[in-house]
Amino acid sequence: MGEEVGKRRTTVKINGQNYVIAGKADVSHIHEVANFVDQKMKEMRRINPYLDKTQLAVLTAVNISDEFLRLKKQIGQESKKKDGEN
Repeated sequence: MGEEVGKRRTTVKINGQNYVIAGKADVSHIHEVANFVDQKMKEMRRINPYLDKTQLAVLTAVNISDEFLRLKKQIGQESKKKDGEN
């Protein structure tokens, strides 16, 4: 029960389905994340309309993870360059 303290619950819609998300983040942030995922799923659906829901979800997760890891690597490289300048 103690883990629920401070958590906010909100309902979001992703790929036409409602989900209740609980977390410590602001509700506006949770909606921003859900909207981002929903948009990415729509992009994947446009590219390949024949994906089933599971395939769509997995490919969307792979694409978001790819973007995240590329950005993380880029930030790391920029940080190293900045540290090298000092």
